[in-house]
Amino acid sequence: MRNRPSIELLASARAGQLPAIGRLLTRAESGDAECRPALDAIFAAAGRAHVVGITGVPGSGKSTLVAALTAEIRRGGRKVGIIAIDPSSPYSGGAILGDRIRMAALAGDPGVFVRSMATRGAMGGLSRGTLEAVDVLDAAGYDVVLIETVGVGQDEIDVARAAHTTVVVSAPGLGDDIQAIKAGVLEIADIHVVSKFDRPDANRTMADLNGMLSLGPELSRRAGWEVPVIGTSSEKAIGIDELMQAIDRHWQSMHQSGDIVARRTQINERRLLKAGEEIVRDRFIRQQDGKVGELLGRLDARATSPHAAARELLSALQVE
Repeated sequence: MRNRPSIELLASARAGQLPAIGRLLTRAESGDAECRPALDAIFAAAGRAHVVGITGVPGSGKSTLVAALTAEIRRGGRKVGIIAIDPSSPYSGGAILGDRIRMAALAGDPGVFVRSMATRGAMGGLSRGTLEAVDVLDAAGYDVVLIETVGVGQDEIDVARAAHTTVVVSAPGLGDDIQAIKAGVLEIADIHVVSKFDRPDANRTMADLNGMLSLGPELSRRAGWEVPVIGTSSEKAIGIDELMQAIDRHWQSMHQSGDIVARRTQINERRLLKAGEEIVRDRFIRQQDGKVGELLGRLDARATSPHAAARELLSALQVE
């Protein structure tokens, strides 16, 4: 199947054939050079779906929320693709597949496609092939693509540069009243969610978030959009419909204000830079026994500096 003509495989995926979608997703995740023609063709065919990033600290209930939100979207008849970024197994490097287990209830719905992807050590909370996987699901006709990240931290905010709408999930009782403040991601949210809202301490988290948003317009308002704080309980079906409506309103607001153009440019800028990084990294790996080995020897002897060695390496790789 890897030798199957790209256009034929893409046509099968766009026709909704699950085996073809799965194989293209595998190609997106591998990023092999032989897969590039298919992935480039997919990019040209994508660009219609609403991409929603769901992020928040571990334990905030992201996976349960994604499952409940997907069920709500499906009730409206739209198809949903889910890319669940799992922490990599320390032994195999593959996804642990915890999200697949938690989303098992969605497995029988032909309008839902769930794919777990391993981070494989990638920074930013996203896997290497996340956005190319988004392209696959987009081109295959999924109306909404949800990206669920590993968790948030100082360096784990890439989802805000990968999605049209970013939902930041906080939960009461995780050690801090507002985990988003600690993580430094308060400013990336288009929508804030306080999960487990049936708990008695949830109102405090809600009030604290609203208080923080009132401190500056850069936190609470962008391009005419007022950032809402929504309380949800996936288990008790509280606020899920309100969240779905807010996501749809944000999509409409971006189109009405023209902010969707800037958001798409932001996403493409990130993809351009990431693609460049991958090209350099691949060339670097191929040179590990050549130029890299020589430079490491000189670094060990303190005969050059890391910065000077990096510039020499880039020159040798014909990148600079």
